[in-house]
Amino acid sequence: MSEPRLSAFGLSALKIEWPTLGLVLGCYAVWGLSLFLLPTVSLVGAVLLLGVAIAFHSSLCHEAIHGHPFTSDRLNAALMFPALALIVPYARFRDTHLAHHRDEHLTDPYDDPESNYLDPARWTLLARPVQALLRVNNTLVGRLVLGPVIGTVFWLRGDVQALRAGDRPVIMGWLAHIPAVALVIWLVTLSPMSFWAYAISAYLGPSLLKIRTFLEHRAHEKARARTVIIEDRGPLALLFLNNNLHVVHHMHPQVPWYRLPALYRANRDHYLRRNEGYRYRSYGQVFRQHFLRAKDPVPHPLWPQD
Repeated sequence: MSEPRLSAFGLSALKIEWPTLGLVLGCYAVWGLSLFLLPTVSLVGAVLLLGVAIAFHSSLCHEAIHGHPFTSDRLNAALMFPALALIVPYARFRDTHLAHHRDEHLTDPYDDPESNYLDPARWTLLARPVQALLRVNNTLVGRLVLGPVIGTVFWLRGDVQALRAGDRPVIMGWLAHIPAVALVIWLVTLSPMSFWAYAISAYLGPSLLKIRTFLEHRAHEKARARTVIIEDRGPLALLFLNNNLHVVHHMHPQVPWYRLPALYRANRDHYLRRNEGYRYRSYGQVFRQHFLRAKDPVPHPLWPQD
């Protein structure tokens, strides 16, 4: 297509990151094959592969929120339109995640939308069974099994309050989610997979993501020291698009996933000084240390006690 025609569509200045776009197209291809072809061969295999594809789609949504593969936010949102995980509206993920990137508020029980800590005063008001459930959720096995539903309940409660208060961005985010989830449900009804089997995959995807988010941030007096580095280079690093190098991402949120490892290698000592050595060698180490043992308390250990 000629340059004048591109200009007519307002696309002449559009920049495309082909590695990311290729992964997005590949993700949709794997999702489609797992939904329509694999169930006739192995339903268990289809459920598992769909769960991986859904987790990967969420990682790609994270890239889109930060401006990849297109320079256009609208094109990125359109590219990630299908709600493969069913529950989370893209616009709400975008707004809450960008709020999370205000590093001075990291781990804040109120101002960090992705914090797993509670205000100690609020903690003391919870019933003991709820406290026990949240303590289990602070182990890695608990986060894998219970994390998706507990996280969704806490997150939805805030959005329901915002909806009742007439918060326009929240309302618009949920309205845009209706066709996105309807499209996925419609495709599932056309496939040989039952909706309940797909629902298992839709739970497995966020469960896999909990491996990444489990200890991304810690309570620390210095905001710069709250974000982790996990020096993993295996399949999970690819599934999470190198977001295991999390302090690098927080310092350079516009850098695409495929440039993070080289950036970290070139400045490793700098990043580890900045986060004061909050580092794990691999996800294997994370599993060994925290599969059955909580990484920290639920009530924020540095929060004022009054």
